[in-house]
Amino acid sequence: MKEPAAPEAMRIGRARLTAGLDRYETIDLATHQEIFGPMRRMTARQLVEMAESVDLRGRGGAGFPVGRKIRAVMQTAAARKCRPVVLVNGTEGEPGSTKDKMLLLRSPYLVLGGALLTARALSAREIVIGVTGGGRVAKSVVEAAKAEPDLRKILRIVEVPERFVSGEGGALVNAVNGKAALPPGRKRRASDTGVDGLPTYLSNAETFAQLAVLAMLGTEGYASDGTAEEPGTVLLTVGGSAGRPAVVEVPTGVPLGNVMDICEVTAHDGVLVGGYHGMWLTAEVADEVPVSRAGLDAAGGTLGAGIVLPLGAGTCPLGEVARIVRYLAKESSGQCGPCKLGLPGIARSMSALADGSGGMDALDAARRAASVVRGRGACSHPDGVSRFVLSALDVFTDDLAAHLFRGSCGQPVRGLLPLSPQDDEARLQVDWTRCQGHGLCRSVVPELVQLDNQGYPVFLDMPVPFWLEKEAQQAVAMCPALALRLTPSAPSGGSSGKSPRAALPSTAPPTLQLVIPPRRELPEG
Repeated sequence: MKEPAAPEAMRIGRARLTAGLDRYETIDLATHQEIFGPMRRMTARQLVEMAESVDLRGRGGAGFPVGRKIRAVMQTAAARKCRPVVLVNGTEGEPGSTKDKMLLLRSPYLVLGGALLTARALSAREIVIGVTGGGRVAKSVVEAAKAEPDLRKILRIVEVPERFVSGEGGALVNAVNGKAALPPGRKRRASDTGVDGLPTYLSNAETFAQLAVLAMLGTEGYASDGTAEEPGTVLLTVGGSAGRPAVVEVPTGVPLGNVMDICEVTAHDGVLVGGYHGMWLTAEVADEVPVSRAGLDAAGGTLGAGIVLPLGAGTCPLGEVARIVRYLAKESSGQCGPCKLGLPGIARSMSALADGSGGMDALDAARRAASVVRGRGACSHPDGVSRFVLSALDVFTDDLAAHLFRGSCGQPVRGLLPLSPQDDEARLQVDWTRCQGHGLCRSVVPELVQLDNQGYPVFLDMPVPFWLEKEAQQAVAMCPALALRLTPSAPSGGSSGKSPRAALPSTAPPTLQLVIPPRRELPEG
């Protein structure tokens, strides 16, 4: 499969994170130094004070204060008399986000400079960067690090599987430590115990780029753009029905409608802000809402990881939502009840609403299940899916009414909301000429199979999650009529051309770790 070109970068106002990208496809070290100057040095205390003076927040979705996180790493490292680790999260598990990938492909030294600045300030023993993308992003980082001696000495790159939950902080720490790239299932702060059990400063790629810009401009220069409460700029990934999808650098406070205008967006039905753990806004609200944490929160949305996915005319909103909920159910780690049973249940109800077979019962079940999973998961994944679903049901009221009372809105599902590649995933399928309605498959994999009024199986339209692989194989083996089978998913646009898999891997995909030799620690101080 041919890899897509690096994301286009645009801006409103003065360029900071996107400086030079209007002239260069990729910024090498010499060009970076010409645009941004040499990589800065400062003490940990200075870095904390600067971050706190502008209330710099992480840009990976949670919006945690950067200064507080750095301070926590400092204190833990001092108490344990050890040298911490700096971990850059460049995985972008969200299919709708490309801002971190854009930075690492097109302006890698801005991210690496922020990571090196932080590592020097903390006297860190190494910098680790987690990436996905089939090797392309890793290659960009490796090539960039080779040209900078201090980076070459201490940089390690870890490639993780391209899955939604791989971008969760605990999942990335697990991957770096040689475990499956899955959330740990219990709350654990990287600042206490992260890479190799050491205190770890963990932030996403944009956050490190923001630190580099803050060090370059100083607090007054940094605060000269944006609002007084949230100074600076943010990167937004605009996709969906945008005529010109791009990563856009925006000063906080600018109306989101201005961003959508330059991306040639006509938001007919609604706009998703914050990604698949975010919330839907009506087109009218989205046009006026200011780009900021406070502005989006007040409007009933969330900034999250800076993802903006408008839906234009000509696609079925409920069908798009149901398609994403099935994906989110499949992408869970399957470590708790809300993920193993709650999310497939929500997906089943939303699919029934979308295809017109569910009626009010499906609507009530979707609302009830989405409310029940909140606050009960081992990680934040169920909470995010709940926000996504409940806000969709509140925003797409006209489309919902059409599906409830007419069975359909009459529009196809065009797949405007992006998904990760699914070329090598298996599905349960049935040969209806053989099926006799025994119902054993329902008893083995109730997450994927329900029974209709005649006792015949109804399959949830999604690939088999890795945590259900053994049960899916068991269901195939137990079928008395030999009607059930596992077949590989076909990539969008046609058949995969592959023969059915006889067996599935029993564990999550492994991680790949790349080290740039020679690797030595930074000197203290």
